[in-house]
Amino acid sequence: MAKTRTPRKKAEGLGDTVANVLEATGIAKVAKFVLGEDCGCEERKKRLNELLPYRKPECLTEDEFNYLDESQVLSKNAIKPSEQDAILKIFNRIFRKNQEPTNCATCLKEIINQVNIVYTEYKNDVQA
Repeated sequence: MAKTRTPRKKAEGLGDTVANVLEATGIAKVAKFVLGEDCGCEERKKRLNELLPYRKPECLTEDEFNYLDESQVLSKNAIKPSEQDAILKIFNRIFRKNQEPTNCATCLKEIINQVNIVYTEYKNDVQA
């Protein structure tokens, strides 16, 4: 009897690709045998997908670009709650996320860094 393969979903990022390769080569089974069912693979896959997604972010709108450019909010050391809300609104739209406001400075800095990358690319394109 022929073995049927389950169709794989489209990889959302590097984590899915690594998981697919490990599954196809049999390494995933060995890891689960040696490390147990909770070998950390799912957490690793999720983190790699977040760090290196395959989907490109949406472009900034003119209003978003102007806000970021005029407010200089991306280069401030401390931001107001209203500024965090504005950055999160931009972040969620361009990266298709649903990030909630946070008190975690490290988490907020990562969001700001990601928005800043898109803003910088847009600014470089405008100036070119």
